[in-house]
Amino acid sequence: MTKVGKRIVEGAQQAAAFARGEDASGFIVHIPAPIDTRRIRAKLGMTQEQFCKTYGFELAALRDWEQGRRVPTGAAQTLIRVIDNDPAAVAAVVMSAPSAATARKRPARHVKSATRKKA
Repeated sequence: MTKVGKRIVEGAQQAAAFARGEDASGFIVHIPAPIDTRRIRAKLGMTQEQFCKTYGFELAALRDWEQGRRVPTGAAQTLIRVIDNDPAAVAAVVMSAPSAATARKRPARHVKSATRKKA
């Protein structure tokens, strides 16, 4: 087996050991603290609708987060953490971005269709 192959197998074995709860020395795992969107929204004195409209979230997603059915992931999680730290800055950036309704749309491309000559 090649050196790279051995490292891949070793990494897979370490990951499996970690998943089983065994000693997995050398692993550093960062698990972010849970986000309490309801607390953040209440701190800002906003309704769910106001929070979603101000920061661009879907109302259904916010309700799911607040009721524990789902958790924000990826970019939403990062954005909520930034909102918690500086809500005015985030609102200013979101409000200055063009909305889908006002954004310039690319002109449609017209493609000539080939016509078939009758024999």
